[in-house]
Amino acid sequence: MRKITFKILSKMPAKFIDNGLILIAALFVYGIFGAHYVMDLDWLDSIYYATITMTTVGYGDYIPCTGIQKIFATTLSIGGVALLAYVFNIILTNFREKMSKYSQGARKMKAIEVMNDYYIICGLGRVGKVVLEELLERNQNVIVIEKDHDKCESIEETDNLVVINDDAIEDDLIAKLAGEKCRSVIICTGDDVSNLYIVLTVRETNPDAWIVTRASKLDNIKRLKKAGADKIVSPEIIGGEDLYYESTRPHILRVTVKHSADEIYDEFKIFAKHHCTLENIEYHIPGIETPLTREIKAMKLHDGKRYQNYLNSHDDQKNALENLYKTVNNVHSHRISGPDQKTFDKLLKDLEKQEEIIGVNLTNEEIATITSKEIR
Repeated sequence: MRKITFKILSKMPAKFIDNGLILIAALFVYGIFGAHYVMDLDWLDSIYYATITMTTVGYGDYIPCTGIQKIFATTLSIGGVALLAYVFNIILTNFREKMSKYSQGARKMKAIEVMNDYYIICGLGRVGKVVLEELLERNQNVIVIEKDHDKCESIEETDNLVVINDDAIEDDLIAKLAGEKCRSVIICTGDDVSNLYIVLTVRETNPDAWIVTRASKLDNIKRLKKAGADKIVSPEIIGGEDLYYESTRPHILRVTVKHSADEIYDEFKIFAKHHCTLENIEYHIPGIETPLTREIKAMKLHDGKRYQNYLNSHDDQKNALENLYKTVNNVHSHRISGPDQKTFDKLLKDLEKQEEIIGVNLTNEEIATITSKEIR
């Protein structure tokens, strides 16, 4: 029975300590007035009697004789024992919980001290969990800061994962962690105000930190950028781009070609002629499956002309581009969007006259096989 009572009391939140103290005071007042009117004691003796009865000391100098006196003494002693036990158990439980949190905090900080090149994730919502999974798949060291206790409990800590149940905006914890060993601070909370505050805190304490933050609203992107965020990701923009690419998938062409850097503008004139948009360029490094991708999103002839003029006036950029073409043996792919398949057929015929076409809609694996053969 004692163990069951202790378990029940230990599960009660610390906020009930105040209520317990109020009940003890109320019982004490009840004991004083009862001793005065029921036991016929003066006020000083009533205080004395209420104290020794509630604490079950009971010296026996005042003995209840009548039935009502015995009932009063019984209720006072039982109430005193129960309430005192309740309050002291809550105090001890609260103390034990704080000591446990302190011990866990010390253990976590010790684990962080031996970590090298770690990422910090602030917020473990739907976005934060995806980021965490991606990092753990690549065996990266990660520190998660999340204020929701249940979310923290749902994640098992490992040698390269430390989960801290705290609010990143309430103290200087994030500022301490975002030091030299931190590779990136990834802010994933759904509240742009919290994100902004974290960005400001990290940037103030560590000017060199690489900060990536989520922006729930497009209007807040500029504010986060001014606050010091290096990269800002908006689910609205990403979702819109995904919808666009999925809707245009039947009208997207990936053509793998081989030509030198000097032929870029001539090639672009063909894209503009057929009213197609050059979405990106993928440079295929020999033997490596994943290409190096550059986003272009250009469709008008003056875009190509402007780029050609830029290269002609910047020798360093032109040399860098030529070196890149040499590295990939002039093999690269264009992802092109257009109105329909007939347009693509005409586009391919014109491209064949201009340059060597290696393949259409090839996979990265197929292209890697081709480029590997070229360097053997």
